[in-house]
Amino acid sequence: MTMSHDEMHRAAFLEEAGELLGELEEALLELESRPDDLDLINRVFRAMHTLKGSGAMFGFDDVAAFAHEVETVFDKVRGGLITVDKELLDLNLAARDHVKHLLECARQNLEPDLGAGGAILAGLARLTAPIELAKAAPEPVATPAKPPAQAYETTYAIRFKPAPGIFAAGIDPLRFLGDLRGLGTTRVISHTDAVPDLAAIDPERCYLWWDIVLATNRPTAEIEDIFGFARDKGELSIRLAGAETGEEPKKLGEILLEKGDLDPPDLSAALDSQKRLGQVLVESGLLTPEKVNAALAEQTLVRETREAKEQKDKTEPKESAASIRVAAEKLDQLVNLVGELVIVQSQISQISADSGSASFISVAEQLERLSAELRDSTLGIRMLPIGSTFNKFRRLVRDLSAELGKEIDLVTRGEETELDKTVIERLGDPLVHLLRNSIDHGVESPDVRLARGKNRRGTLELTAEHAGGEVIIRVKDDGAGIDPDKVRAKAVERGLIASSADLNRAEILGLIFAPGFSTAERVSSVSGRGVGMDVVKRAIEALRGQVEVDSLPGAGSAMTIRLPLTLAIIDGLQVLAGDEYYVLPLSLVEECVELARRAEDGQSGKQIVNLRGKIVSYIRLRDCFAIPGEPPAIEQLIVVAFEGRRVGLVVDHVIGEHQTVIKSLGPLYRDVQGLAGATVRGDGRMALILDVPGLLKSAGHLGP
Repeated sequence: MTMSHDEMHRAAFLEEAGELLGELEEALLELESRPDDLDLINRVFRAMHTLKGSGAMFGFDDVAAFAHEVETVFDKVRGGLITVDKELLDLNLAARDHVKHLLECARQNLEPDLGAGGAILAGLARLTAPIELAKAAPEPVATPAKPPAQAYETTYAIRFKPAPGIFAAGIDPLRFLGDLRGLGTTRVISHTDAVPDLAAIDPERCYLWWDIVLATNRPTAEIEDIFGFARDKGELSIRLAGAETGEEPKKLGEILLEKGDLDPPDLSAALDSQKRLGQVLVESGLLTPEKVNAALAEQTLVRETREAKEQKDKTEPKESAASIRVAAEKLDQLVNLVGELVIVQSQISQISADSGSASFISVAEQLERLSAELRDSTLGIRMLPIGSTFNKFRRLVRDLSAELGKEIDLVTRGEETELDKTVIERLGDPLVHLLRNSIDHGVESPDVRLARGKNRRGTLELTAEHAGGEVIIRVKDDGAGIDPDKVRAKAVERGLIASSADLNRAEILGLIFAPGFSTAERVSSVSGRGVGMDVVKRAIEALRGQVEVDSLPGAGSAMTIRLPLTLAIIDGLQVLAGDEYYVLPLSLVEECVELARRAEDGQSGKQIVNLRGKIVSYIRLRDCFAIPGEPPAIEQLIVVAFEGRRVGLVVDHVIGEHQTVIKSLGPLYRDVQGLAGATVRGDGRMALILDVPGLLKSAGHLGP
């Protein structure tokens, strides 16, 4: 079913509003540590202002009315009438949650809870009451001081030419002009040359367009954000007007040439006249008076701004990269199609090799190169920085630490680390469990930390980094750590292990991931039911990743998650064991060597080989999957690196590198340990993709 234009516009607003709410929460949390930061205060005000204006534009009147009240309060903060404190931030974070609630109810056609919004507004009214009383009190008459001239840093020349049908999208172009005035000093020139005679005017069409010259201290991105809902509803150009370079203001003719309103031959002819250039151009019919006035306004404001500036720019503002919003479903479909193309390309390469035709092989090689580039580009589009996920946890840490009476600072690093969007979407819940576990069990209360000689404020680190073909994410705290003796005793008490079990330290710490395990003495709203860490382990393994724990009693704990970059297409090494084909992730492979058959080491029960002076243990795929038949006299040993260890996999033959499209296994084979999926070979046969860590662990070769 296709959506109407109104439904499409509302859906676009809801998506944009979600991003605004995320930015709003981030700015409010940063204000807690930097309450006097005017840029952060303006970010909060701008987000609420945009929610108000856009909400009213697209029919979300309750959102617009509520956002207006909150915006009014923060306008007083901008004016220095209200100081930023914890109470103000708590109320504004609650207001952000209420706006999200209103939007979610609108999305699902539910009745919102208006009582919560009323309580928030009442709290904000208490903060502004002293100001209103001060306004009502009589004030002594004084001569107002003349405000100092604003030394703006940058001057922009903006041309906004809305499409004639912009009104049908529910957009009022004049709102953008009003928002621009809030960023600095503006000169606005309206162009009326497209307005028809009165009898021909269609009231539902827009005939006006504008040139705006803006002197401001705000970045280009903030100007672009004002036109966010109208970027595809007309022509928009934003350029630096020249004042920030410290050069003399451009002459009228130079500005008109740069704007594209005048051609060089016409300029030369006009300059031959003794009259003023603008007058000549208007009298000759080359330009309308509005275009000349727009250029003159730019020239004048650039000169005024330059005179008011106290110093030149140290750096030139960078233009934001152009972007386009694409629905996630379309992107997923594109990746699926690229995956099918990779399979077809593999089949063509197989057929070309069998044909022996040099020209056919050449074309197949070109197709292979192009499909590889297309694959990398498509997967690159799916890669997103993990920072957006990290930012969502600041609120969690703030609220939960306050609930538990703890003081905790969240430190994040590696926010620019990119990961497949599907992995990021499914990573949120496991990280929430790990963070809640660190806040509840890890970091001590302030008085306990002081008694132990620590800073009363605990630190929780959330970091991400690339390591080969995977991403490593760590959740680390400087809390009490994990006591292995206590973990072992609790595991015995709950019947998870026998009291006589011989486990080393790493195996004991790994018990915290067992279902039903918890060291909490009592059940609370945060923990104690033994649900959480086992959920983390299952969720991470479902993403073909691993989770590890390391801890030192009294010094803190670290949870490490290792994840593949993508879940769609990988570079693999194709091997053969018997008549069966397998694929190993190439990122784990270190080297391949020949292995001559010899008598097994029957005493140790393990198979080992001396590889350049280092002992490497190995397993045979034939043994793992019970493949019948005799192996060749000389087998192939593939050395893989995992968890800091080198282990070998023995196969009959190594076929070579292979672009592997990962296909999920059916429900019957989904839980088979050692298998991550399947793929289609060039000859149409299936090849199983090995989960190397799971395979080695099942064979006992990755035990600590």
